[in-house]
Amino acid sequence: QVQLVESGGGLVQPGGSLRLSCAASGNIFVSEYTMYWYRQAPGNQRELVARIFSNDYIEYTQSVKGRFTIFRDNAKNTVYLQMNSLRLEDTAVYYCKGAGIWGQGTQVTVSS
Repeated sequence: QVQLVESGGGLVQPGGSLRLSCAASGNIFVSEYTMYWYRQAPGNQRELVARIFSNDYIEYTQSVKGRFTIFRDNAKNTVYLQMNSLRLEDTAVYYCKGAGIWGQGTQVTVSS
């Protein structure tokens, strides 16, 4: 029953915003593990977007710095990715990862 479930993806226009959620269960506690957001566009390799360590150290890939924010709500055992100023090139399936477990992915499409 260990799992990560992403939600919040959808279709947005360039410049718009989305908030992705990654709900953890089954003995995965987002407060105790490094949690990751990856993305994969068609034909591309899976790319690390952001990660948050258990000590709250955060890293982003350069292309999203200043636009995306990773954070967690320990009471809800959920990790979020707030995405602002979205660009066409942000279109991808976004995946949550933690404790060696991958979520199923959620589609983000940025299109006018």
